[in-house]
Amino acid sequence: MPNHPGLADLPGCPAEMSDGGESSPQPAFEVIEPDRQIAPFVFNSPHSGSRYPASFLAATRLDARAVRQSEDVYVDRLFAAAVKNGAPMLRALFPRAWLDVNREPFELDPKMFDGAVPGFSNTRSARVANGLGTIPRLVADGKSIYSSAIPVEEALARIDEVYVPYHRALRHLIDRTRETFGFAVLIDCHSMPSTVRTAHLRGRPDFVLGDRHGSSCDRTLTDAIEAALVRRGYDVSRNRPYAGGFITEHYGRPSDGVHAIQIEVNRALYLHERTLKPSNRFGIVEADITAMLADLIRRSGDIAPMSKDAAE
Repeated sequence: MPNHPGLADLPGCPAEMSDGGESSPQPAFEVIEPDRQIAPFVFNSPHSGSRYPASFLAATRLDARAVRQSEDVYVDRLFAAAVKNGAPMLRALFPRAWLDVNREPFELDPKMFDGAVPGFSNTRSARVANGLGTIPRLVADGKSIYSSAIPVEEALARIDEVYVPYHRALRHLIDRTRETFGFAVLIDCHSMPSTVRTAHLRGRPDFVLGDRHGSSCDRTLTDAIEAALVRRGYDVSRNRPYAGGFITEHYGRPSDGVHAIQIEVNRALYLHERTLKPSNRFGIVEADITAMLADLIRRSGDIAPMSKDAAE
């Protein structure tokens, strides 16, 4: 893997995104805080943003519906009860098709840009090859986003002005939580298309839990989430086909008192995938996730002793 700057080494500007016109820049993300944080959890929804800059829409070859195929539509709403349960949530307002913060800061495809990418960029990762780098080339259904090459300066500005501040905000929440409770648990919230299949379930999973095969969080936590979902009648897969992305891998350090797990929700459970409208089961799934979160927060003490011993 190419040697590139760490997140702490990168410059960062205020996290705003411009539409390329005369209107004022819009916030790129927001932190939703509880009245008081009473749980050692941080929730993150990096792919549910739906504010599409006008300049981006002018540059894409896709129509308004097709360009949204990479969105984790309404995932921030499904997990919103985390805040009522005493945990903060960070959520992106920008779309994944514009910038993907669940990638390394410089996973860039040189063929996409007019101009040379930085020499330290990771241009050979599997995600770049699949068109799903930090600046994606494709939406989730494999359609090309851009009709022509985009200026490399524009790509680097997105990283500088939005990606870096986003991760700084996430790191701040994790560090604050660990300092307060002695350990921290990051729940990275995502959705997956209904076409996902896993052989061991002989069909589609309702949820996929990714803990990097046990390396990013204590198995007690993964077991507790799986059990809470199974009790509510859902089929759960672990690490297949999603073991967790950059965020889970980068922040999950159980030996340092930080646990990270990715939760993927099957969109067919709560969404009309063609129209991207909530289905009549949305409320049921939302209620089940809310109950799961309450179970999870009650069980947080089960992993506290291990985390505190490791941190010491």
